[in-house]
Amino acid sequence: MNIVKTVSGAVLAALLAAGCATSVQPGMSREQVIASYGTPTRTVPLASGTRLQYSAQPAGQWAIMVDLDAAGKVVSSRQVLNIQDFSRIEVGKWTRADVEREFGRPAKVDGVISWPGDIMTYRWRDGVQDMFFFVYLDAGNVVQRVGQGMEFPIRVNDR
Repeated sequence: MNIVKTVSGAVLAALLAAGCATSVQPGMSREQVIASYGTPTRTVPLASGTRLQYSAQPAGQWAIMVDLDAAGKVVSSRQVLNIQDFSRIEVGKWTRADVEREFGRPAKVDGVISWPGDIMTYRWRDGVQDMFFFVYLDAGNVVQRVGQGMEFPIRVNDR
């Protein structure tokens, strides 16, 4: 299936779920990735090349990271909003920049009176359950705590 270069996040998610999008394979060029997935939501420099981020945040529950080598060829591609990838976050070591490099921009950033820094929130899906993953930053933007919680949809007629 040929996909238009400017595929929106929602359309890309639907195509990926349905298996219609061309899968990204190691060795593909940057141009081939963009022809298949569209314009990335963000491009991040890496020590070994570049990362193309395709994120459905703030409304969606996935983020695909496509890593390219220095020559612009795909090294790897993966969906990172899952508990295995979140568990890689190192409290006291990772910064906001590290988190955004690995997971993309969060769904939202909040502040609360009981915490001195920002709280980054990612929406993700654990099997059938909609979830939140929280990253608590200190005033210097270093991760000090992480946690997760269930997302319960608000329905109009709930009382």
